[in-house]
This record gives sequence, structure tokens and C-alpha cells, in this order.
Amino acid sequence: MMSLTVLAWFFGMAPTVAMLMACGWMAAQARSPRQAWRCFSILSTFSVLCSLGGLILPSGEVWWVFQRSAQQVWMAPLVQGLGTVIGAFSARYLQGEPGQQRYALALAGLLAAVQCLLLADHWLLLIGSWALVGIILQQLLCFYPERPFAQLAAHKKQIADRLADVCLLACAGLVGWSTGSLRLSGLEAYLLSHNPDTALTWAAVLLAIAVVLRTALFPVHGWLIQVMEAPTPVSAMLHAGVVNLSGFVLIRLSSLLSEVPAAQTLLVGVGLLTAVLAGLVMLTRITIKVRLAWSTVAQMGFMVVECGLGLYSLAALHLIGHSLYKAHAFLSASGVVQSTRVQLMQGRQTVWQPSLLLAAPLALGLVAGVQWLSAVWFAPIHWPWWWSGVLGLAWAPLLWLPKTQSNPLGSGLYGLFTGATLVAGLTGIASLAHGLGFGTLDQPVHSLGVWVLAGMALLYTLLAALQLGWTGMNTFRRWSYAGFYVDEYFTRLALRFWPTAWGSSAAMRSE
Repeated sequence: MMSLTVLAWFFGMAPTVAMLMACGWMAAQARSPRQAWRCFSILSTFSVLCSLGGLILPSGEVWWVFQRSAQQVWMAPLVQGLGTVIGAFSARYLQGEPGQQRYALALAGLLAAVQCLLLADHWLLLIGSWALVGIILQQLLCFYPERPFAQLAAHKKQIADRLADVCLLACAGLVGWSTGSLRLSGLEAYLLSHNPDTALTWAAVLLAIAVVLRTALFPVHGWLIQVMEAPTPVSAMLHAGVVNLSGFVLIRLSSLLSEVPAAQTLLVGVGLLTAVLAGLVMLTRITIKVRLAWSTVAQMGFMVVECGLGLYSLAALHLIGHSLYKAHAFLSASGVVQSTRVQLMQGRQTVWQPSLLLAAPLALGLVAGVQWLSAVWFAPIHWPWWWSGVLGLAWAPLLWLPKTQSNPLGSGLYGLFTGATLVAGLTGIASLAHGLGFGTLDQPVHSLGVWVLAGMALLYTLLAALQLGWTGMNTFRRWSYAGFYVDEYFTRLALRFWPTAWGSSAAMRSE
């Protein structure tokens, strides 16, 4: 009978091996798009089943440079499941397009690299897999090479990736020099009995910088907005899976991050700034995919804040929820065109103004009430008091009521009930899922949490002011619409120091 260790490794390595087999078969045998997609579908479905089978087996097995960590156990089926669904959508979306075999090959290679990253127990394997993810993703982002903005976005992403690789290599060197091992599990074991020295402190700071570069936070966020030039399923895979890898890496290396306040402060500062600014920009945009892209930038900033605050369980839950939501949002983007058109026809000021004042205290009360009920009925949820306030302010816009002319009382009550149900439901899900732990140990940083609460209060105040349509906010609205011109400055610097032939100015004007 096969041992549990052998079974665990079979289910753990199967997704990577299956995707590599798909790449090899498509490169050697596929003669038509139908053959390529059939191969991808069969092997990707097999990978999903193996990933799900691995959920019932213990984690922690180490073999050479791989490890089935507690985070990999739940992340692997999520990534592979989304990849399978996106592959099926791509086969229909790209029907009749040239280059489908190349697209399917790149998608399979991307999933193989991600699965390898999830299993990495060695710094060089982690860095190499992450770099390979970026290299393969660039082929998908430039699927339409004649689009200059797609080339520009891929170039700026490549710059950020290479800078992140340098930071990660330096981080790995410092960790190896300090601990005598390049294994991630070896670093965890070392920190159980040693305090971080100067080398590990700098390693954690470099890790934080690399995550900022990889996660498209301010000021290197622009490429994530401009990749809307790529096919919709590529955007879905990028926003639902690839950009979330930074959250996985932070959770995986939480033992190092939690011991270095400087790294946590850096993550919270950059993440909070990104969440606030991107949240303001998103409110001024009307294009569906662009709004979703800015939403991803804001959500990534918020997830990095959660990791910087030591709330790793909530960050893991956020990662899962954001992946599922963004995959659905992008794949169904065409279906919301009509509803968006109706909203635009209703005019800019569609929010009942008193609800802007009532939403925040009501949301705070709902969060506190559901948290108290969860503690009474199930088990105490050890959320810091300031985090309850952060969640209440984050979900308060769900309670904004639309302005209506016909039957205002009925519409207002229905909107209030719907919003309150959403806030209570989200809080309840977060409370229940928080108890699962996801193999993480929370270590809240209270000194930074108060600043995050103040930042969320500022964000809510500015959002409400934009909704009120005050004349004095017109200039601020224009700045918000322009993304505060941060990406323009970064693009100029990028093309000055790393020039590339990404397209002519005439091609830009034609777009």
C-alpha cells in the first residue's frame, strides 16, 4: 500500500507534471486549435481532481526543493480550477483567431509555473518560478502584438519584474548567509530559536519591496491598467490568479515578515496609499474593464495591508474571495454592459445623499453585531477593535441607496435590506472562515492598525464628497480620473532609462 507521503506527493506534483505534459504534447503534436484545447482541457481537469484529492492528505512533506505547505494545499486547487474555467472560456472567446495553439501552450506553461511556485521550498526555485510566470505572461499580454499599449504595458511589467528579481536574489543571499540554508522551511525553523539579525532585517525589507513591485502597487501600477489591451480571459487569469501570488508569498514567509517591523510598516504604508488612491480613481471611471482593473489595484493594496498588519488569515480569505470574484467579473464583463448603460442614463448623482451619512455608522453596527453573534454561537473571533472599524468603513458603500423618483420608500427599504444583508453576510463569512486559519498564525500590529483605520475613514469621506458632487471637488475629480498622473511620470522614467520600440505615436493616436 502506498504511504501517505507518496500519495501526498503524487497529488501535489500532479498539476505541475500534467501542465508540463500538456505543453510538450501541444508543442509536438497539436495540428489545430481544437486538438490543443482538447489536450489542455483533459490534463487541466485531471490536475484539478488531483489538487482536490490532496486536500484530504496532510501537508508538510518535504522532498528535495519542494514542500506541500498548508498554504499550497488550498491554493493549488483554486489556481488550477480557475485556469481550467478560463481555458474553456478562451477556447470559445478566441474561436477563429490565429495563434490559438500558441495561446493554449502559454496558458498551460503559466499554470505549470504557478504550481511549481506554490510547491517551492527553496529560494532559487521560488524566484525562478516567479520569474517564469512573468516571462510566460508577457506572451499572453502581447497576444495582439500590433497594439502599442499592450507592448508598453508588457515592457513596464518586465521592468518591475526584473527589479523585483534583483531584490529577491539579494533577499535570498542575505537569508542564506544568516541562516546557512536557502530552504524556506529552514528559515522558519531558524526563526523559532533566533531573533532576526541585521541581514534578515534587510532581507525582509527587500522582500517587501519585491512584493510592491510584483503586486502592481503605486507607483508601478500602470501596466495592470493598460493590459486591458489583452484578451479578456488573459485579464481574468492575471487579476484572479497571477497578481495574487504576492499575497501567497507574504503568507508563506510570514515567519520572517512578522519579526521585522520596518518591512511591515513599508507594506502597510504603500498598501494603504494604493488602496486609497485606487479606490478614488475607480469611482470616476465608467469603462467596465478599466473599473475592474483599478478595483484590483485597490484590492491588492488592501491585501498587502492585511499582511503588513499580521492578519494573515484574513489576507488568505481575501485572496480566495478576490480570485473568485475577479474571474467571474471579467468573464461576465460583456453581460453587464446593459446594466451599466442604464446607470449612466440615470445621471451622475444617483445616490440618496442622506444614506452617505447613515451608511458608515450602520455598517459599523452590523459588523460589531455579527461579530458578537459569531462569538456567542460559535467561537470568539479575536479581531482587533480597529479592524472591525476598517471592515465597517470598507463595506459602508454597500449601504448607499440609489436616488429614485418612483416609489422612493419601497426602493429605499429594498436597497437598505439588500445592502445590510450583504454586509452581515460578508462579516459572517469572514468570521467563520477566520476560524479555519489556512495554516497561518495572526500577529496583529496594533500601532499600525490605528493608522489604517484613519486612512479608511479618509477614503470614505472623500468618496462621499465625490458622490455629493460639490463644486469644490471638480478639480480633485479630474485628478482622480487621471490617476493623479502617477503612471505618466513612471512611464516617462521607464522609457527614458529602459527605452523600447513599443509603437509609434501615430499608432497611439489611432487607439
